[in-house]
Amino acid sequence: MVVMKMKFPFQKRVKLAQGLWILSWGATVASAMTFSLGCILKTELRRRAEVMANSDIHVVPNTLIIVGLVSLGINYLASKICQDALAPGRFPRWKNFLKPYFAVSCFFTVLMLMSVIMSCTMTGSLESSLKAGLRNSLRFYKDTDTPGRCFQKQNVDRLQMEFHCCGNNDFRDWFEVQWISNRYLDFNSKEVKDRVKSNVDGRYLVDGVPFSCCNPSSPRPCIQYQLTNNSAHYNYDYQTEELNIYLRGCREALVNYYMGLMGTIGAGVLSVFFLQASVLVSLRFLQTSMEAVAGNENTEMETEGYLLEKGVKETIMEYADPLLKFLLLKNQVEEGTENAPA
Repeated sequence: MVVMKMKFPFQKRVKLAQGLWILSWGATVASAMTFSLGCILKTELRRRAEVMANSDIHVVPNTLIIVGLVSLGINYLASKICQDALAPGRFPRWKNFLKPYFAVSCFFTVLMLMSVIMSCTMTGSLESSLKAGLRNSLRFYKDTDTPGRCFQKQNVDRLQMEFHCCGNNDFRDWFEVQWISNRYLDFNSKEVKDRVKSNVDGRYLVDGVPFSCCNPSSPRPCIQYQLTNNSAHYNYDYQTEELNIYLRGCREALVNYYMGLMGTIGAGVLSVFFLQASVLVSLRFLQTSMEAVAGNENTEMETEGYLLEKGVKETIMEYADPLLKFLLLKNQVEEGTENAPA
């Protein structure tokens, strides 16, 4: 069953080819934008690589970069096909090329849509990656003399000041790690000895936070140490007073930032997807309407164009059958090689 059959007089074919040429160049610019958005997202993720435990989230920018590059070629070829559509004798040379062209174009257009869906559903993966990454960053904060971790303190401090956050879940995470290096501790001091001995792992733990957790908007001078000790500070109540440090955890801040960024990018790529789909649909109508006048493109003859010659299911199977046969033949060859006598 033919899907979306339409009549195309000569003037309508001309307008379709001209409009599609403009549309294809617009889609080319949009494809460059998709590539750029993928690069921007990847750069932003790499900037915070030290607080991410895995790189699964990079599948989104990698997909956008690949789709953007391939779409550039797809839309450039679409513009060339439009130019040849009304030139006598030039359109038939595309005949054998168009079927694989549409197959590749549809695959990468669907992949573009998948990247939009992935960008909106990566919250769980992003959050788990940041949870483990930030936990390690806090543990290694003091290791400024350890190769590979020399800049960990600087990165965490800049992160907390830039995103107005403190710790992983909140500022209390700093109470559970030794974030002051041993080189800055006086082990002849009774207080230091008592704190180290009171901990099973021999760590120097304090109810304090680094300076980067301080909120400059607070009217009170920053209280970094003995945050839970009311008697250590004048007119201070740990339970009721609004602390002058950032209360939001960095994981929450980074998840909100990246999901907002990916949401914006996803909206932009979704608009590119619709533009790309419009190019493919229009090009399909142009192809089918030109088949009846191939070699005599300037004829006034009215032709019919359609989106699919068969139903959706039959068309998918037509494209999928050669691939399935190839995979089946490949498996048979591999099994025969494995079972062959030595």
